[in-house]
Amino acid sequence: MRNILIVAFDGLQPAQVTPALMPNLASFVAEGVAFDHHHPVYPSVTRINAASMVTGRNPGAHGIAANILVMRDYDPHTAFSALEPTLAKVALKTKVLLAPTLAEHLQPHGLEYVAISTGTSGNAYLHSPHAERVGGATIHPEFGLPNELQEYLVGRFGEWPPEGVTNGDKLVRAVDIMTEYVLAERKPAVSLVWFSEPDKSQHAHGVCTEVSTRALREADEQFGRLLSWIDAAGTDTDVIVISDHGYSTISEVIDVEGLLRSEGFPLGDQPGGVTVAGNGGSVLFYAHDRDAATVDTLAGFLMQQRWCGSLVASDAIGQIEGTLPASLVGIEGPRAPDLAMSFQWNSHVSPSGYAGYAFSAGGAPELGQHGSMSRHEMRNSLFARGGSFQSGIRVASPTGNTDLAPTVLHLLGLDGGETMHGRVLHEALAGGNHIDWETHEHRAERRFGGGTYRQHITVSLVDGTTYVDEGNGAYEAG
Repeated sequence: MRNILIVAFDGLQPAQVTPALMPNLASFVAEGVAFDHHHPVYPSVTRINAASMVTGRNPGAHGIAANILVMRDYDPHTAFSALEPTLAKVALKTKVLLAPTLAEHLQPHGLEYVAISTGTSGNAYLHSPHAERVGGATIHPEFGLPNELQEYLVGRFGEWPPEGVTNGDKLVRAVDIMTEYVLAERKPAVSLVWFSEPDKSQHAHGVCTEVSTRALREADEQFGRLLSWIDAAGTDTDVIVISDHGYSTISEVIDVEGLLRSEGFPLGDQPGGVTVAGNGGSVLFYAHDRDAATVDTLAGFLMQQRWCGSLVASDAIGQIEGTLPASLVGIEGPRAPDLAMSFQWNSHVSPSGYAGYAFSAGGAPELGQHGSMSRHEMRNSLFARGGSFQSGIRVASPTGNTDLAPTVLHLLGLDGGETMHGRVLHEALAGGNHIDWETHEHRAERRFGGGTYRQHITVSLVDGTTYVDEGNGAYEAG
């Protein structure tokens, strides 16, 4: 059976994969398959996309609505950040993920999934919340699953390096553990290493500024170390490189919750109230008792703001004039927010030469951000090389993060992918052929006394799998 190594570069944009910035990855891409129309799930934030990668499901089905979210089956009125140990507390009361992970699909066949993440603790935890039961492992600087693994690895490799200006030192340690312990000794069917760069540096310093560029090069150097180890070991390994989302530059920070409170919306635990969950380029809203009248009033307020882009409403709320359905973008489900707003965005070019500006719920102007339906954030990276894939080709058909799990299961000859929202990327595999797809634009509007709000969301479809291309909206006076 083939081995599969997945390397995730957090926040990597396809335009950053150049011989000058990332020579090892650029050479890898030239020799393998480049997916030119790859998508995250919406909202374009990390933990929701990590969950979609390992479950093959849209967010509405796996139950992680965003990095900051409300789980009404855990706490009906409190927005929290999906981090460990909070997620472990959630697990004591209800399910963290509502869909099985790759680790759970592999376990009945006696196979392991081992993930190392240098990103947030929540990202790491979501790769395999049940590692102690289903086998495999999750490795993170702050914890390990199973729990005793952390003590063993610290004893063997030492304490994890402290956080620096970049996370370069942590990436080195992650590759040490991956090559010397995971690949050399455990030999799992599927391994994943998550590089927290360039995301960390782009949030703190901006997209492809001096520090962020250094972080890209450090991440590429560690990727080169991984490839060198695989080549020297002579293993039959398919390598898949993926990122979780694209990027924008912040044009202005908006205190949405503060504005709602000043507008008279109470807290979410009160009648007529709203719980607000800001996620960079998007904001999720949860109305008290899912009251449709509150959601309608809230939507009307948001639509008239200069920073409001696209708005989707939960199917469970019913039709809200001017919104589009949450099911269109894959977030409808048991934990769906009542309303989700993507901030307005544009394609202006930053001083470092990268297109894409957007309003944000946090951060600071000119720093990097993501989370919205901007086309610059809804484009991310996917590349592959190995005996299962074609060589030296570019795939034009739409693909997405939900496709990772079903493709991995297919490469291993296992069932399970057919029940997922993602699809097997047959067009990239050896002997694969061109496939067809469709693109549709969905529109909605709402008239007010002083003007009209109009929005659009564009999606692409391949054999029943939907990919969100972009969405935006604006209020026009008159």
